Amino acid sequence: MTSAPRVQRITTRNAAFQQWQSLLTNRTKRHRAGELLVQGVRPVTLAVESGWTVRTWLVDAERPLSSWAHAMLDRVRTRRFEVSTELMRELGGKDDDAPELLAVVEMPPDDLGRVPVGDGFLGVVLDRPTSPGNVGTVARSLDAFGGSGLVVAGHAADPYDPRAVRASTGSIFAVPTVRVPSGREVLDWVAERRSGGRPLTLVGTDEDGDVELAAHDLTGPTLVLTGNETSGLSSAWREACDVMVSIPMLGSASSLNAASATTVVLYEAVRQRRSVAL
Repeated sequence: MTSAPRVQRITTRNAAFQQWQSLLTNRTKRHRAGELLVQGVRPVTLAVESGWTVRTWLVDAERPLSSWAHAMLDRVRTRRFEVSTELMRELGGKDDDAPELLAVVEMPPDDLGRVPVGDGFLGVVLDRPTSPGNVGTVARSLDAFGGSGLVVAGHAADPYDPRAVRASTGSIFAVPTVRVPSGREVLDWVAERRSGGRPLTLVGTDEDGDVELAAHDLTGPTLVLTGNETSGLSSAWREACDVMVSIPMLGSASSLNAASATTVVLYEAVRQRRSVAL
């Protein structure tokens, strides 16, 4: 019989509390610790259901827990802290309400091998994104359209920033997400997949693309490349692309933001694939 995990009570801003707070506010400490603090019912649920390792549970010590919270605690039996409502409110990120349950989860390795490449592969590379919100939104879109993985390349926003996790509504835990220092690692990975017989096509997005999006065949294994919010794709990425596509603009706007443009491309890929399947 498995013994119940040991429970400790936290009512002051002690070292443990400061460590949890740093996971929310300090990128360097977050990655040095190899863990992040997860807020929200859906993100916590998806982290658990997607097999992420929960290292620590934080529970509100001053109120009864819901059936959902009990289910999470029963599903993953690990170290637990009972934290005062005031401190849970600070960690929860909402001024008006304290969460009943938070999770400290272990970050997976940044290994491109975690991204599966099959016949229906649909993935995204974000080139040096600066907005955590855009990273999270793309993860959410990939999840919605059955995408296979997200790669964040270069000096970029952190996909485990709380703002990215919130924008993803937890999808960052359901879609394999990998950070790489530069595009070279991705291009080597693509070359390996191609040499193994997988005809992976690199599709770049640009307002001056060579072909309109709907006119390009997106039914095969496709890796969508989206550039930095300010400068677009780097010249190295442009050279690596098999095709540059454009999204027609009918109003006064000349372009969409990075997350919106990526979502449109993903939708078009799924639309084409469903049409072929009918």
